Formats: sequence, structure tokens, C-alpha cells
Amino acid sequence: MSAPANPILRLYNGFLRAVSSLPSPFLLVVRVYWGWQISQNGWGKLHNLLHVTQFFASLGLPAPGITAAFVASFEFTAGILLALGLLSRIAALGLVIDMTMAYLTADRASFFAFFSNPGKFYGADPFIFLFVGLLILIFGPGKLSLDTLLKRRMGKGKYSDSAETSSSAA
Repeated sequence: MSAPANPILRLYNGFLRAVSSLPSPFLLVVRVYWGWQISQNGWGKLHNLLHVTQFFASLGLPAPGITAAFVASFEFTAGILLALGLLSRIAALGLVIDMTMAYLTADRASFFAFFSNPGKFYGADPFIFLFVGLLILIFGPGKLSLDTLLKRRMGKGKYSDSAETSSSAA
């Protein structure tokens, strides 16, 4: 039976078309919501640098004052960039590094419980920010972002996923 004549195949093809249109709105929601949350986290740290510095000192981090100011400024800036979809993958990479370091310095036991006790790993504070960073790093900001708008304006043509971009460059 051919696809147009089979109602089940038509339903399935319609379902595939509908689901294929979801990544960009989903990535937009993820970027805006969690970008805002990350920027708020950084903003809070910027306004409580003394407490953040004391916490970093208690962890034994080198130059806790400078480190606290850097981390707070980075989280504030990266969150705004993610929410806007501007330099998204660079911001996401920095966020992945930042949250991995947060795991290793402040919650090492949760980080190393990845296989032995996954609930402890994903229940830790840095998890969601690490996950969002990985999501945007891997899948990009989506079609609804300033990165895509700038790419179009600069004459690079229509939006293409990273896999398409790298395969066409080869």
C-alpha cells in the first residue's frame, strides 16, 4: 500500500512534520528561561561578592576575590547572551566549564556519583545549568536567535544545523 493511500502512514508523516518543527521553539524557551536564571544567579553573586569570596576561600580556591568577581561577571554575561541567542555556543561552553568546576570544587561527591548514585548527581545545584549548557552547545541556539539572524544578515544564507554546516564545509 502506498503512503498517500495508507491513513496510518499519513498520520505518522504528519506527526513527524509536527515534531520536526519543535526544536527551535523548544531551544528558544530553554535559552530564554535558563539564560535569565543564570544571569540572575550571576547578578546575585555580584551583589554579594563578600559572601561569595568567603565561600570560595573556604573551598581553598586560589585568589578567591578575583575568582568570585570573574565567576559572577561571567554567569551574569553568559546568561544574557544565552537568553538573547548571541554567541550562544561560546557562552554555553563557558557555562559547561563553569558548572563542571562548581561540581568539582563545591560538590565533588555528587560529581563522582554520576554512575554509582545518579540521583545525587542530578540533584546537585549545578546540574541543570550544566545540562542547559550542554544542550545549547550540542544543538545550537535554534532558528529563533540573534546568532541565526546575524548569520542571515551577513549573507551566509538560511539557517543550517551544525552538522549541515560542517558537512558542507568539507
